[in-house]
Amino acid sequence: MQLNKNSNWSIFIIAFIVFIIWQSPSLGMIRYPFILLGTWFHEMGHGLTALILGGSFNYLEIYNNGGGTAYTSYNSQNLFLPYNITRALVAAGGLLGPCFVGATLIVSAVKNKWALWMLRALITIMILSLIIWVRSGIGIAILALISLVLIGILYSKKPNLITWSVLFLGIQSTLSTYLQLDYLFTGTFIRDGSERTSDTQQIANNLFGNYWFWAFIIIIISAIVLWKSYSYYLRKVYKNSPNA
Repeated sequence: MQLNKNSNWSIFIIAFIVFIIWQSPSLGMIRYPFILLGTWFHEMGHGLTALILGGSFNYLEIYNNGGGTAYTSYNSQNLFLPYNITRALVAAGGLLGPCFVGATLIVSAVKNKWALWMLRALITIMILSLIIWVRSGIGIAILALISLVLIGILYSKKPNLITWSVLFLGIQSTLSTYLQLDYLFTGTFIRDGSERTSDTQQIANNLFGNYWFWAFIIIIISAIVLWKSYSYYLRKVYKNSPNA
């Protein structure tokens, strides 16, 4: 990766840009695709965790208001873990998935070659999800648009643009956990006139404790993962900087 004296500040500059986008209602048209992308990361976290644990990932929906649902099903004979633990981990997968994916993207931004492969992998997974799992019009439209933009970046063959894009997506994904704090500390919510159980309450129902206990656990785990990925990126970039 070609570095210069400003490379160490990249992660902070991008984090500031992400923060401004998320916090500025006036940037609604710019912010909206990223909100839905965050929802996609979240719901894919649920669905892929279910698949890994022996369940089925049927499909997912992304709604106009930025919410979403991953529809999963379970045959106890196929599960690798007890049913209640599986359901708890699937619920946690949606909450922690964006953070772990974001951390992986941030770490890959240390080298242009890694960032290139990560961008290819992200595009592939996004396209596969459009073909197999996404079942809502707005979700298909926005994810298809984002996929096209990422493909354009990929074929630009500009290493710095690719790396900055991967770093941007990684930071956007990790910070999305902290932009849904109200949801983390919610036991139930209303959707389409019916009461639904939140992910943190779902964990509590299948394990122990209550939703706010698991909200704190999710926040702590996310903070550790975020700190580790940021510090790794900064340490590696500084070590390889010609001015170090």
